[in-house]
Amino acid sequence: MARISYVNGRYLHHAEAMVHVEDRGYQFADGIYEYVAFYNRTLLDGPLHWRRLELSLAALAIEKPVSMAALDIVVRELIERNGREHGGLYVQVTRGVARRDHPFPKQTKPALVMTICAPKFPKPQEISQGVKVITAADQRWTRRDIKSVSLLANVLAKQEASRNQAREAWLVEADGRISEGSVSNAYIVSKSGELITHPADTHILGGVTRDVVLRLARKAGIKVSERPFTLKEAQSAAEAFITSTSANVLPVVKIDDAPVGTGRLGDVTRTLQTLYATHIFKQTGFQF
Repeated sequence: MARISYVNGRYLHHAEAMVHVEDRGYQFADGIYEYVAFYNRTLLDGPLHWRRLELSLAALAIEKPVSMAALDIVVRELIERNGREHGGLYVQVTRGVARRDHPFPKQTKPALVMTICAPKFPKPQEISQGVKVITAADQRWTRRDIKSVSLLANVLAKQEASRNQAREAWLVEADGRISEGSVSNAYIVSKSGELITHPADTHILGGVTRDVVLRLARKAGIKVSERPFTLKEAQSAAEAFITSTSANVLPVVKIDDAPVGTGRLGDVTRTLQTLYATHIFKQTGFQF
């Protein structure tokens, strides 16, 4: 079945899906995006993603291109036309097309683009054996809570991770605190069993998976502390892991080639993997 994308009210073959050269997303990174996983053609945590999309649009004073009810209809149709049971939905909204000038243009219609991609399931060995992360200086702007399409610093960090055969790069601020990963949220578990992760403020992008996992952890009786942690703390932690829409819950067993804890999947991480897999099953009927 042909891959179909959505561009400003039209369903198009992916090779024909294009935007204007003066779209402000292309010229200024003046836009936001969301990535949503779907299983059995059902969006996982769709309302949470749409809420974050609305918050990002509001933060940049970009009008919603369509109502949220209309967006749901278009998304269902796009998934149907692509014929995928499981995969990822990419949604991008920019301020639209206007003569190149830095200030916000007047009376510009927001642009909406959506694409469907193959599922990005973690590999079985990553789930059971864990992954390596490296550390890199956090060079991003100070409004990381906005899911902006301006991702160059993230790209550079992720490329450095790839060059070092690591799954992810944990970003370290000037004061030594770890904010998050280039494409994920970061966590450690202390030797006393306390789950620690950076609070959802302007220093990180508050992940939807993060919110769900923290809720599941608290419900399971795991002590959760939302505070920054340092690289030194991470190096002496009992466990570490990352979460994201495409990673789910992945154990981190190495940081900059040094093992975390025993260097193997820990009990808290394993518990959260199970709870999150159950969360996916309850919403979508999909079982890993």
